[in-house]
Amino acid sequence: MADPHAYRPAPGEIPDSPGVYRFRDERGRVIYVGKAKSLRQRLNQYFADFTSLHPRTQAMVTTAAKVDWTIVKTEVEALQLEYSWIKEFDPRFNVKYRDDKSYPYLAVTIDEDYPRVMVMRGAKRKGTRYFGPYSHAWAIRETVDTLLRVFPVRTCSKGVFKRAGQVGRPCLLGYIGKCSAPCVGRISEDEHRALAEDFCDFMAGHTQRFIRKLTAEMKGASGAEEYERAARLRDDIKALERALEKQAVVLGDGTDCDVIALAEDQLEAAVQVFYVRGGRIRGQRGWVLEKVEDVTTGGLVEHFLGQFYGDSAGPEGASAGIPREVLVPELPPDTATMTQWLAQRRGGPVSLRVPQRGDKKALAETVARNAKEGLALHKTRRASDLTTRSRALHEIQDALGLADAPLRIECYDVSNLQGTHVVASMVVFEDGLARKSEYRRFSVRGGDGSDDISAIREVITRRFRRYLAEREETGELDMLGDPEAKEDQDPLAERPEAARRKFAYPPNLVVVDGARGQAEAAAAALAELGIDDVAVCGLAKRLEEVWLPGEDYPLILSRTSEGLYLLQRVRDEAHRFAITYHRAKRGKAATVSALDAVPGLGPARRAALLKRFGSVRAVSAATPEEIAEVSGIGPRLAQTITAALRGGGAPGNAAPGNAAPGNAAAGNSASGNTAGNAAATGAAVTGAATGLTGGSSAGHGAGHGGDDG
Repeated sequence: MADPHAYRPAPGEIPDSPGVYRFRDERGRVIYVGKAKSLRQRLNQYFADFTSLHPRTQAMVTTAAKVDWTIVKTEVEALQLEYSWIKEFDPRFNVKYRDDKSYPYLAVTIDEDYPRVMVMRGAKRKGTRYFGPYSHAWAIRETVDTLLRVFPVRTCSKGVFKRAGQVGRPCLLGYIGKCSAPCVGRISEDEHRALAEDFCDFMAGHTQRFIRKLTAEMKGASGAEEYERAARLRDDIKALERALEKQAVVLGDGTDCDVIALAEDQLEAAVQVFYVRGGRIRGQRGWVLEKVEDVTTGGLVEHFLGQFYGDSAGPEGASAGIPREVLVPELPPDTATMTQWLAQRRGGPVSLRVPQRGDKKALAETVARNAKEGLALHKTRRASDLTTRSRALHEIQDALGLADAPLRIECYDVSNLQGTHVVASMVVFEDGLARKSEYRRFSVRGGDGSDDISAIREVITRRFRRYLAEREETGELDMLGDPEAKEDQDPLAERPEAARRKFAYPPNLVVVDGARGQAEAAAAALAELGIDDVAVCGLAKRLEEVWLPGEDYPLILSRTSEGLYLLQRVRDEAHRFAITYHRAKRGKAATVSALDAVPGLGPARRAALLKRFGSVRAVSAATPEEIAEVSGIGPRLAQTITAALRGGGAPGNAAPGNAAPGNAAAGNSASGNTAGNAAATGAAVTGAATGLTGGSSAGHGAGHGGDDG
């Protein structure tokens, strides 16, 4: 491991100008390439304070043994040079994109004497125009089979083409009219090339001129009483229309654009691109990348645009070139430079923006859902690999110093909103796979609701106290599977023996979402119960650090570690489960009605009132006589309801905290308390709405207090 200060440039050596820098290891291999507006400011950040660097950046600077740079005139030149070096050196610490599957393209070999239409995968070749990519090869073949009726371009291989010319007889496609048979001289080289170019123009989105042309020819043939030719042209028009129907119209104004979306977690991200030409989706492609450096969403967008459009030098087909408009989920840090770079490569203006409303925003949301699905599918495939799961468990065993691999892992997470509706979750992974039938949810009861550490301690105590009780009761493990508990049932409530769940089955490893404080709270709870055979660790979300109780420094697992990937999946699942329960509880609390505080008014009578008047406001405006007409409500209760809703208090029978005639010492005035209740109800509704629109991180993060414990 190298000392960064050993190869740090001397003061004054680094220029204060735009440029591109390279970190090299001791063997001279380039391990990282970056660009900067000011090389001096950027490089000094790597050498200023080692402890403030991200763990992945720390790994990079300690692996490196040398840094050099190249000065350029403009930031656009820096962007171009950075892309060239990344492509040339393939640095290990730069963000890497890889296809989540092999996408087929429709290719036309324009560089050949007789261009050929074919399905191609893999790297693109010069002199070939590409269309797509398509999700399935059969989709390309269906499209080609339809279009060959109108554009009978050659589709055979070089060997078949040469052999047909030698024997003087075309293949089957030549006999059925789906090939113009240039191999036997039925059509000249120039005429065949014109057919191939028309085919490319149609695939590129210039469709209407061909339909108009064939329609005019059909009408001309019909007027000349050439009915058989007119019928063939009619069928050709229908074939073109069928080909167009397979491509859904998503933007009515005939826009050409690429729509890019991201779905990411701490270690990986999935990218999806939809190619829209002429308002129709012409292709789709996806990538999965590993975050080998600390990068924001805007930074990911910048990296992707540079690598994705770096090979595009002009509009060569429906998806090879850069379109006029590129829609992204978040603008890159230096939008002006990226836009200028894209415009130079396209040879025309490029609009780089985030869609805000309308059809384009709806399409961007669709692409985002595809990206999210792509990331989930990638994780599922990775988790379903038995060898990978086994390696992950053994890596965790080695990192934590366990005697055996943790075949059963339980993870706990706490969720609350400013100390209210505090809940916790317990998720279970066995052999590296989720066991959802054994998930538990806790409603935290004691302590300060905003204290994440005390909540963890309470939940661990309750869970393992039940484990000890059931172990003492049965004397053996409860291996019976039983149905999942109802939504709001507390796991520790008294239940019949048949309904008990596997609390008597202890885990090998307890993981808590948090850092040192949370891990030590869980360990302390286990120690108080006399349990010393269950390992504990915490996983801090910000830097993906693994904290062990009593340790001053965390464990930093390798970015490529399958063990870290498994711990992250367990932690994220616990977070999701806790947030779901927290939102459910918060949503129920937000539905509190002013009628709930009226003494003597139960659920049935409240329902009868709302059915009769329609709303609480209408009940408040009604007279006591009108309220008394409702079934089950007499004159006295009607007076109580009216007084409570209008702020006058309940005569002779005030609710706690409300002042009533003859009982002034009860506390607050009814009007003041009603106002306070109304404000609290409004705040609860507002908080619930904010949590729903803001996503899981808002509700969870407000009560977490950070990962540093």
